[in-house]
Amino acid sequence: MPASTPRFRRPKHRSPLRRRILSWWVIWRVPVLVTIVSALYWYVVRPITDQQAWSAESTAISLCGEAPRTSACVIDGDTILISQSGQRPRRIRLTGYDAPELDGACEAERKLALQARRTLAQWLARGPFEWTGADDPPFDQYGRELREVRRAEADGKLQLLADFMIGSGLASESGWGASPTDWCA
Repeated sequence: MPASTPRFRRPKHRSPLRRRILSWWVIWRVPVLVTIVSALYWYVVRPITDQQAWSAESTAISLCGEAPRTSACVIDGDTILISQSGQRPRRIRLTGYDAPELDGACEAERKLALQARRTLAQWLARGPFEWTGADDPPFDQYGRELREVRRAEADGKLQLLADFMIGSGLASESGWGASPTDWCA
């Protein structure tokens, strides 16, 4: 009896171009899909959630320590205090910028801090504004609420408080990648 030879399937031969296209799709499909999903989030989902995160505020704000005392006052160029009767005072750190400190390292920083404090109080007193966080804002390590502030101007454009303070030369950028400013230089 003749020995039977095993039968193997003959592999399909693919053209080199088809093999290259298939290998490209296998290697690059994950980054391409991640890019598409990220773009959808950035241009579709994020604007919707961003609009819901802003809440209107129209509290009268003065400088802390000056008469007449209101329910809200400006502590320094990037922090305000809101006192409501029967509740614990709320300290709010305004985000997107970093203002000089009132107890700064030099006289120039302290003068700039006083000017930033007055300018912030004037900007907030100009009328209604909006801030992020609604009733559940994030907090920093010092227990302050973190809020970004903006206002609709007469021409309909939105003005961020951070852009105003930085543009006025009374603050510097803050956040990831920003280097600390030496106000004494």
